[in-house]
Amino acid sequence: MKLRGGNALGIYISIPFCRSKCTYCNFASGVFLASDHARYVERVIADIAGARTWSEGRGTELPRRVDTVYLGGGTPSLLAPELVAQLFATMRAEFDLDVDAEITMECAPGQLPDATLAALVAAGVNRVSLGVQSFVDSEAHASGRLHSRAIVEADLKRLRTAGITNLNVDLIAGLAGQTFASWEESLEILIASEVPHASVYMLEVDEDSRLGREMLKGGARYRARLVPHEDAIASMYERAIERLEAAGLRQYEISNFCRPGFASRHNLRYWQRRPYLGVGLDASSMLRAPAMHCESGLVSGRDFSRARTESPLSESFAPVDSLALRATTTDDLQAYLAGTGASEIEWLTPAQQHEEAWFLGLRTNEGVDVAALRAEFGEELVDPAMETAKRMTEDGLLDFDGARARLTARGRLISNEIFQEFLQPEVAESSRRT
Repeated sequence: MKLRGGNALGIYISIPFCRSKCTYCNFASGVFLASDHARYVERVIADIAGARTWSEGRGTELPRRVDTVYLGGGTPSLLAPELVAQLFATMRAEFDLDVDAEITMECAPGQLPDATLAALVAAGVNRVSLGVQSFVDSEAHASGRLHSRAIVEADLKRLRTAGITNLNVDLIAGLAGQTFASWEESLEILIASEVPHASVYMLEVDEDSRLGREMLKGGARYRARLVPHEDAIASMYERAIERLEAAGLRQYEISNFCRPGFASRHNLRYWQRRPYLGVGLDASSMLRAPAMHCESGLVSGRDFSRARTESPLSESFAPVDSLALRATTTDDLQAYLAGTGASEIEWLTPAQQHEEAWFLGLRTNEGVDVAALRAEFGEELVDPAMETAKRMTEDGLLDFDGARARLTARGRLISNEIFQEFLQPEVAESSRRT
């Protein structure tokens, strides 16, 4: 696996606005006032314009060349056409987008007006991800989705007519009321749609979602009692792998399937640990600092437009080679708009990056290249992980030949538990407690 590549950057822009909140969702998104849209885009534009100054003040590398852009949410297609145009005008002024850059926008079916679609095409968007979740209307509506199967099929046709043919459809296995028969129906319609990419997620109910809170208290709202058992969800996921593979959509990551040449280049950036800049509410960045002194802690606002320009170097900072900066913006919309929310800043040491190399690499079907890890991190960090890999192999959770480690089919079903085994002991223990 290619762990670090080129001098290109990926940009993620968070657009948190939704027309309705899905019952299972715990993202920093919601039904906010339409009057917030313009204010929000104004702040995002200021952050993009100030990103280079902010990065330089932290001593990190911010490549000017960009080869992937991803607008996620929320529902980015709710933005007015002129706001979409303003965002991309600023991005192209501050960065050099490759001619063939992959530019993705997430859209909710039925929430892509003609004028907005035209603005996407004009801006260079060439990939769209539709949050379908289920092609069975009753399941979609019960989970908070506003579309029908007919609307999805109409949107796919409109997008293709507009020239956007690189299309992804999301499905969720385990929605309330879902059965094996209804799941088979969704898979059948997905395959018939001939989209070149599909994402299939097993429902993970979070206590911060409305559905999760209802399940914890044993209530019936949002059809909480009709959520399938985790064994049934696992069987649905396994069936999806089988059906999609037979239809030419090969699995390349735990949740992602594609036809040849249609893997998500932006998401691969995350799994391959290549640099990305996240802008907007609850957006994360990962930038590299080849050799510098560093700090950990909180900064106020992470306001790129009023970035700190002083050097982070001081006597109190310890020199460490090959550091990576992880920055996550506040998840409070009003604080973000006001520029007052605290954002988390963390410098990842080589040991922490080595851990990430394992659990991000194992997400992909390509797996982890041990020789590449040794070249990057050295034997002192890699050798203990080898023992963990061998133990996981004996348990039937990894395929490991000494050169490359991959999750087995069984391992993918309990991947989070496997990833914890590659954490430092104190981190793994903390994760188990929480």
